[in-house]
Amino acid sequence: CAILSPRACAKDFEEYRVKAAFLYNFAKFVEWPAQSFKSPDDPIAICIVGRNPFGNMLEDTVRGKKLEGRGFVVRTIRDVREASGCHVLFVSSSERQQIQSILANIKAPGVLTVGETEGFAKRGGVVNFKLVDGMMRFEINIDAAAKEGLQIRSNLLNLVEIVRN
Repeated sequence: CAILSPRACAKDFEEYRVKAAFLYNFAKFVEWPAQSFKSPDDPIAICIVGRNPFGNMLEDTVRGKKLEGRGFVVRTIRDVREASGCHVLFVSSSERQQIQSILANIKAPGVLTVGETEGFAKRGGVVNFKLVDGMMRFEINIDAAAKEGLQIRSNLLNLVEIVRN
């Protein structure tokens, strides 16, 4: 990547560094259903389905961090059937052709689905990253969040574009 286009690599690096920080911060503004965790100290699992565009950035972002006594773990999964135990599921843009199937096949309740593909939230994902004039913005599908039993705090909702199914 650095040999072929250093400027593009730097832009991608910065974009995914920002997205990694937001994935961590989303957890601060979401309340999961009680049954999403087996015990009070279970970690918050951030999972990636598809190509991992973060490298080690996501692990580095959450390393040593705690939220209400819970640490974080990051997992890359090959198939959405491995999503049980995931609290945040990042659907990589490499999976754009399978988005509908991925969203339909999540069997565990309380999964905060986060995508980066145009129309992700309108198709039933909870949060979608989008770049607007070079700035990171979000769409949140409040119907999808409610279906998952997720409570999203109003201070986050005030900063995003709301979409509905």
